Amino acid sequence: MHRRGFLALPLATLAPAPAKADPFTLGVASGDPLPDGVVLWTRLAPRPLEPAGGLPKADFPVRWQVAEDEGFGRIVKDGATTAAAAYGHSVHVDVRGLEPGRDYFYRFRTGRHISPAGRTRTAPARTARPDRMRFAIASCQNYSDGWYTALRHLAGEDLDVLFFLGDYLYEGAVTSAGGARNDASLRLPDTFELATDTLDLYRMRYALYRTDPDLQAAHAAVPWALTWDDHEVQDNYAAGVPRFEVPPVDFLVHRANAYRAYWENQPLRRPRQPAGPDMPLHRRLRFGDLAHAYLLDTRQYRTDQACGDGILDVCGERDEPGRTLLGPGQRTWLLNGMATSGARWNLLAQQVMMAECRYGGEAGRLDMDKWDGYPADRAAILGTAARVPGTVVLTGDIHFNYAADLLTDFTRPDTPPVAVELVGTSLTSGGDGADVVPKLQLQQRFSPHLRFTNGQRGYVRCELTRDTLRADFRVLSHVTRPGSPITTRATFVSERARPGLVPA
Repeated sequence: MHRRGFLALPLATLAPAPAKADPFTLGVASGDPLPDGVVLWTRLAPRPLEPAGGLPKADFPVRWQVAEDEGFGRIVKDGATTAAAAYGHSVHVDVRGLEPGRDYFYRFRTGRHISPAGRTRTAPARTARPDRMRFAIASCQNYSDGWYTALRHLAGEDLDVLFFLGDYLYEGAVTSAGGARNDASLRLPDTFELATDTLDLYRMRYALYRTDPDLQAAHAAVPWALTWDDHEVQDNYAAGVPRFEVPPVDFLVHRANAYRAYWENQPLRRPRQPAGPDMPLHRRLRFGDLAHAYLLDTRQYRTDQACGDGILDVCGERDEPGRTLLGPGQRTWLLNGMATSGARWNLLAQQVMMAECRYGGEAGRLDMDKWDGYPADRAAILGTAARVPGTVVLTGDIHFNYAADLLTDFTRPDTPPVAVELVGTSLTSGGDGADVVPKLQLQQRFSPHLRFTNGQRGYVRCELTRDTLRADFRVLSHVTRPGSPITTRATFVSERARPGLVPA
């Protein structure tokens, strides 16, 4: 069905709204692919940088279509839904009844306005035995630190899914010119100088990020599977414990606002919808028998960081029984899933670095915010990985690239790895970065299982076959100016039967 036909479909009368203003300023997205379906997302906001997006406090009818072709000549699914004011006029459509392992195109309509089209891809059938899977990992896209050029390049990759591993937005102030972007035409309102804590401020911050055309292109090109880290709420928060001095009750209100805005602005299914300050985000996606992907949450259930947080020489508290990064329920769910998945590969898509990373000094300083601060949970996961071949940990957070072998005992560097970890650098956070960073060289000296480090910006592109993982570290020369070319800085491979990252 072409554009004219889509406009002719019946649609209930809209509540009063700016008739000439495009409500689809934030683009479209899809996510969490299943063999028979995918989540479709958009949000109506004709004036996106205003608290209500320029719409009155009223619900709006929205129609949607899914087609086999980009011209929408072969419609396979369509329907109607509501953009509710209570949820920031966001739309979440859980489409089912699609064919497994194939591309589809989708779009939305409200009134006389039709959204841009997006492309998505369903997962292979549960009983399928795929020969390969292509995915990327990305994280940490501070709007104030640079341009999303990496996402424009990512939109051109042929991927089955993008795993976004946290820090979709940052809670700090944004200047009127967008910080390091120095975009004089932007002229953001003064409200963006406020740190996010209310629901309106979070909605406006997501709207700012989503007005970026490169971010919109990446969302429209491939289904995303997202999890959060800390900056979606507050830097280095732990469960109900804020980093800064805030009354616990007030922080839970802050967290509730952050979680609600996160759900409103991401392609997530309704079972992920938050209830106050709680939101069940961890989940599993299956890609036939080739890979099961576990989307983890290392913020909501963790014990507070040991010894006051930070990078420390000595911290006996980190070894206390009962300290957990995942929480008992999520940890049991993950370990049982890994042990019984039957997939060739188990992908652990999560936030903070799992490999031991020593920062130098006689004792070798460790970061209490990472898995180094929670050795019991790490030992449980790597113990399971030692019995179940094909574990790959996918990580964000730290704004550097790492290729790491994972050992059951990091004090014995000559023991064979039981799994591997790919840590992706930031998309923009930290600015332009550099290829060689002295701090990273020091870490490699004290942590010989780190096979590669790099401080540039970009993402990691991966391909799984039945027996091999290949990872390309894709990097930019700069992000404080738009238009950087992208190159592959390094490539590593690991075999399922004999894990360990080696240069390709």
